[in-house]
Amino acid sequence: MQAQALLFILISLTVCLASGIWIGVSLFIVSLSSMYLFLDLPVEKILSAMMWNVSNSSILLALPLFILMGDILVKTKISTQLFKGLTPWVSRIPGGLLQINVLASALFAAISGSVAATTAAVGKITIPELERRGYDPKLIIGSLASAGTLGILIPPSMPMLVYGIVANVSIGQMFVAGLIPGILLMILFSLYVGLRDPGFKQRKEETYSRKEWVSSILQVTPTVALIGAVLGSIYMGWSTPTEAAAIGVGGAILIGLMFRSLSVSEMVEILKSTTSTSSMIIMILIGASFFSTALGFLGIPKYLCRLVLGSNVSPMVIMTLITLVYLFLGCLIDGFSMIVMTVPIFMPIISAFGFSPIWFGIYIVLLIQIANITPPVGFNLFLISGITPYSVVQIAKWSFPFLLLMLAFIILVIAFPSIITYLPTIAFM
Repeated sequence: MQAQALLFILISLTVCLASGIWIGVSLFIVSLSSMYLFLDLPVEKILSAMMWNVSNSSILLALPLFILMGDILVKTKISTQLFKGLTPWVSRIPGGLLQINVLASALFAAISGSVAATTAAVGKITIPELERRGYDPKLIIGSLASAGTLGILIPPSMPMLVYGIVANVSIGQMFVAGLIPGILLMILFSLYVGLRDPGFKQRKEETYSRKEWVSSILQVTPTVALIGAVLGSIYMGWSTPTEAAAIGVGGAILIGLMFRSLSVSEMVEILKSTTSTSSMIIMILIGASFFSTALGFLGIPKYLCRLVLGSNVSPMVIMTLITLVYLFLGCLIDGFSMIVMTVPIFMPIISAFGFSPIWFGIYIVLLIQIANITPPVGFNLFLISGITPYSVVQIAKWSFPFLLLMLAFIILVIAFPSIITYLPTIAFM
C-alpha cells in the first residue's frame, strides 16, 4: 500500500505544481486525496486539529515579526550608511570596494533574514557606485547575487524558521548553527573577490581624514547594535526567537525614525506587505503540516527508511542523492516549497543514518542559497535583472564561479559536520 500511496502522491503533487496551483493549496489537495483514497479515517477532524495546533504556536509569531523587521529596514537608509561606513575600511584591500557587496550583505543579512531584502537594499546602493568607479561588472553582479543569498544563512533566517517549525527542532539552535557557516562562506566569497580583482593596486582610492574614519564607525554602529540586540539576546539565552524578533522590530523602527526615512504612509504599505507575505508562508506551513501528517498515517516515512536501510548504501551515497534532488528542485521551485515538500520525507532517513536534524537544516539552507542563483527560477537572478540592464542569463553566468564555491562549501560541511554542529552543542549544553 505504501508504494502505491507514494507513487500517487508524487504524481498528484507534480500535476498540481505543473498546473500552477499554489504550493500551500497543492499540499492540501494531495494530502486530502491520498488520505481519502488509501485510509478510512475521519480526515476532517484530523485536518481541523492539525490546523489549530500549527496556527496556535507561539513560535509562529516570530515569522511575521522578522518579516516586518526586514521590510522596515529596506525602507530606511541603513544600506546607504553601511556603504559609507565600510568604504574607508575596504578601499585599500584586495577587491577594494567590491568587498562592500560581501560585507554589507552579511551585515544586512544579520538583521533582515531575507535574500530579497538583502540583495535589493545593498544592490541599489553598490551597483551604480561601483560601476561609476570602474569596477568589473561581472564581479559587481556576481558578488552581489551570491553574497545576497547570505540573507538566509546568517541568522535570523526565514527558511530556518520554516524548517524549525516543519521539522520540530529548536529555532534558537538553528540560528546559532548558521553563524559559523555564514561567516566562513562570507570569507570564502571575500577571498575570491580579492583574488579576481588584480586591478586594485592601480586604482587610486580616496584618502580619508581621522574625522571621516570616526564618522564611518558611527555610520555602521546602528547596524551592529541591532545585530547585537537581536542575535545577542538569543545567543545569551535572554530571549526566545519570537521575543528577539519583537526587539528587532522596535530597533528597526527606531533606526527609521533616526534616519527620518519612515513616514506613516510608508508604514502602512510595509504592514500590508508583511501581512501578505506572512499569510502566504503560514498557509504553506499549515499545508506542509497536513502533508507531513498524511505521510505519517500512510506509513510512507517508515517505508522509505526500511527501503533505504535494506539497500545497504553508505551515508555518503544517500547525501549525494539527496543533494542532487535538492539541486534539481532548486531549478524549478522556491526555497520554502523545497523545505515543506521534502523535509517530512527525508527527515526519517536522515535520522536513521545518524545525521543531526540541526545539521540537516543548515545543509538545506545552503542548497536553497544555490537555488537562488540557479536558472530558470533563481530569485536573485530576476531581482538583480530588475534593477540593472543585464539579462538573467548574463547574471547567472557571472554568478557561476560563486555557485561552485557554494558547492565546494557544501562538500566541506558534509565531510566536517562539526562546522555546523559545534556552536549549538556548546551554546545549549
